[in-house]
Amino acid sequence: MNSSAAAKNVAGADLFGGAALKPSAQAFAREAQRLATPGEWLRFAEKCYEQHRLALGQIATNAHDEALYLILHTLGLPMESDERVLTRRLCAEERAALAEVFRRRIFEHMPAAYLTREAWLGEQRFYVDERVLIPRSYFLELIGPPLAELLGRPREAQRRVVDVCTGSGCLAILLAQYFPNARVDGIDLSADALDVARINVREHGLEARVALHESDVFDALPLPKSASEKYDLILSNPPYEPSAHCDALPVEFTREPRLALDGGGDGLDIIRKLLAQARARLAPDGIVLIEVGGLQEAMEREFAALRPQWLPTEDGSDCVCLIAAQHLEGLCPAG
Repeated sequence: MNSSAAAKNVAGADLFGGAALKPSAQAFAREAQRLATPGEWLRFAEKCYEQHRLALGQIATNAHDEALYLILHTLGLPMESDERVLTRRLCAEERAALAEVFRRRIFEHMPAAYLTREAWLGEQRFYVDERVLIPRSYFLELIGPPLAELLGRPREAQRRVVDVCTGSGCLAILLAQYFPNARVDGIDLSADALDVARINVREHGLEARVALHESDVFDALPLPKSASEKYDLILSNPPYEPSAHCDALPVEFTREPRLALDGGGDGLDIIRKLLAQARARLAPDGIVLIEVGGLQEAMEREFAALRPQWLPTEDGSDCVCLIAAQHLEGLCPAG
């Protein structure tokens, strides 16, 4: 659905008579009983998001888009529905379902993806629940022709690829889909996260090519015995938030597993270990790609000798770091 068109379609009379929405659950319940169409629910939800200062960014960056997504999902309507669906009359069961979903989103600050048990990267759906970080990654912009260009070989030529800190397994799955002949490993310290990753690997039909491993970075995986066992690509979206930043996160982000967010005092704990262990596991012409959030300056200070390259992203954050195998030689090896 075109969100701007949908917004215009419901820009009619003020549902609240110009009064500010009261923050109580009782006020919410009273107003919810009056809402007869999805369009009215959308307008109501946007006001609630603002009044209750709900945090965004896990699946959408604005209240309109997230609320519209929740409405369509709850009603079982296609995401590509046009604005006409906003005027359809709701039955009592539908109104009750919407009231429960938005009650949890507003008063429990439950992330939308945990309410719907799904998250999307591009056009692909992945199962998620409270055991995993809600997928969101700049690697979506890279897994495709840009990544093949960085590797310098046709995608059919890639043989070994690994996604470290795989979480829900979404990036490992995207890698396996793009590199048709590659064996993909997905590594995570959390057994719970790997249970979710197995669901996604199975749903995408990739059990034969994606192997999941419970490990603290590479600790539980043996060193390669031959050059053919080394990785062409080590990719990771690791925990990189400094611990103090995690302590101050909005409630919605504290619903996610802290293990998947907290990178230690300066955010670099997992990245240090990953780079130290990558040296013995990366093919001579391989590359390491790490998403590091706001740690560019810290990476440049600590790892200047590795000559990190910063890849462009659409929003200009340029927070994906590339390190070539030959520049890892100066690091002390680890496990």
